[in-house]
Amino acid sequence: MDEFDELLATARTAYARGDWHAAHRQLTRAQTLSELATGDLNILGSAAWWLGQAKESLEISEQVYHRLEDDGDASGAAMTALNLGLLWLIRRDQVIASGWINRARRILHDLPEGPEHGYLIFLDAVLELDYLDLAPAPEDADRLQELGRRLRAPALTSFGLVLAGMADIRSGSTASGFAQLDEAMLPVLAGQLPAEWAGGIYCMVIHACHELADLPRMRAWTQATEQWCGQFTGEVVYSGICRVHRLQLLSIEGGWAAAEQAIAQSGAELVGLNNWVAGEAFYQLGELRRLRGDYDGAREAYARARGLGTEPQPGESLLQQAGGKQEAAWAGLCAALAGRDRLSGARLLESAVEIALALGLADEAQRLCGQLEDTAAEFGTSGFRAWAGQARAAVLLAQSRHAEALSVLQAAAREYRNLHARYETAKVYELLAQAHRGLGQPDAAAADSATALAIYRELGAVPDVQRLDGARLPGGLTEREADVLACIASGASNKETAEALFISQKTVGRHLANIFAKLGVSSRTAAAAWAHEHGLRAHL
Repeated sequence: MDEFDELLATARTAYARGDWHAAHRQLTRAQTLSELATGDLNILGSAAWWLGQAKESLEISEQVYHRLEDDGDASGAAMTALNLGLLWLIRRDQVIASGWINRARRILHDLPEGPEHGYLIFLDAVLELDYLDLAPAPEDADRLQELGRRLRAPALTSFGLVLAGMADIRSGSTASGFAQLDEAMLPVLAGQLPAEWAGGIYCMVIHACHELADLPRMRAWTQATEQWCGQFTGEVVYSGICRVHRLQLLSIEGGWAAAEQAIAQSGAELVGLNNWVAGEAFYQLGELRRLRGDYDGAREAYARARGLGTEPQPGESLLQQAGGKQEAAWAGLCAALAGRDRLSGARLLESAVEIALALGLADEAQRLCGQLEDTAAEFGTSGFRAWAGQARAAVLLAQSRHAEALSVLQAAAREYRNLHARYETAKVYELLAQAHRGLGQPDAAAADSATALAIYRELGAVPDVQRLDGARLPGGLTEREADVLACIASGASNKETAEALFISQKTVGRHLANIFAKLGVSSRTAAAAWAHEHGLRAHL
């Protein structure tokens, strides 16, 4: 066996066991010796995708498509076009995705019915679901499940369950929807689907869990999928996707310092591979920075999320509110709500109630609160119930109905504790303190305030700590300014500081200008001396 054949044999074996690194390395080497056969070229493209080399993967897959088309392999060309449609779809480029899907449709029109027709039905339905056109989904789900049974194709059965589950969830049949999504994941984890398509199903299921604030199910499926990724050798693209979702959960649970650094890196690694998840990562990064008082960093992260197709709401409006721009915050949330259905809009409503009350818009707050309560009753998840309870309590407190607010808040606190949602739990304790004060119970109010403050301090929620006890970092610095100064004082350059804090060098420079102005110094050396004198350490 010559070197070329040996490399091919080794690469094929590595690919079969999920060692994408070895397969890619051996095939790349083989390609320098001779032209790869179409099947081996297809393996190289798939391995490149799994390793996060999207540009190379897409270029190779297009070569494979044209070869198959030229060779008259219609079903192979159609399946390659469908794979390309999927990959462009998860990159969030629906125009190019639609182009490849239509190429597959043209080819399949003249072919006898086979599994490829089921993949086409699934991708068409996913596009329709993305645009909130629910009407075709139940019919498509039935067709896919029937095709799956008749052709003995577990992938098509799983696709049918996903579509049926997503349609049920969006129409309010949450229990039925999740039951079908749970069942759809079983063949995924059993390895009965092509890996790229299996990962796509996982993303859809986790997104549904996150959208409905069903955190227990999101934890369970993320853990199961991490175990699925463990069968592959080395780091692969879906490992990064799982990591983003794990970090979203860690953020909710209160691990802000660890999550902030890791989610910035994970989001950046997914840009161009899965812009959907990358956008979610940068939105979560913006939330962490906003809650920790790094408003410039939050604005940067929200802008990156928007650039990837994720609307950064309600965080962007809450950031504007924190900066005293109440009217702009309200306008932004109203615009975001106008473009959403009731399910995707639920996540915005509690914040909208908060901002409406701050503006004195009592009728609007009442209307939005009622809308959130109706949504929570319809979908029935604990996250929705907690949001609705918090919003209703805020409205009741604004009406001085303290006793009614108290019982609502106690129920919301239980929901948030069960969800391990630390920051939201602290916010409820603040409202409980307000209710107890209104009822003439100062000791209970003080205890609630102390609990909220302790949680805020534990999290590093600097603006909330400052608001509750008036504490300030030395020199009136924000926490992010303190982080920047601590890095500079340790001898780091602007570039090194930017990398350590996952912000741009431009933002580091802006922070330094603010620091110099607040401390009354004009050089890095003087600022560093001040930091050492005051024992300043970065809050990382």
